[in-house]
Amino acid sequence: MVSDYRWRMAPDGYATRRQLRAMGLRPGGQDVVAELQRPRRRRGPLIAYLYRIDRAKPVRPMTPARTAALAKAMRARRTCPNCRTDVGYCIPPTLGMCVPCATPEDQHTT
Repeated sequence: MVSDYRWRMAPDGYATRRQLRAMGLRPGGQDVVAELQRPRRRRGPLIAYLYRIDRAKPVRPMTPARTAALAKAMRARRTCPNCRTDVGYCIPPTLGMCVPCATPEDQHTT
């Protein structure tokens, strides 16, 4: 059963994913044990899921293969599918291509 707590009222021993990561831990397959609810004025409350710190496991170390896969994925996000160049920033999904390719009429040659 998942317990509900108000904002800043969770007992010690519980942490969010970000808090676990800052401690060098990960949930490690455990289920959510509590929800933290932060009220908002015009919409529903923000909900943060809490995990038990004593059941958390250490973060897995980065292997050379994982590092290479991450570098390849980031390179793919920076490569424009239109002009095939590495533009140096992650291409926005709303454009689908680099800014110069998306707006060629705005490019002035001086």
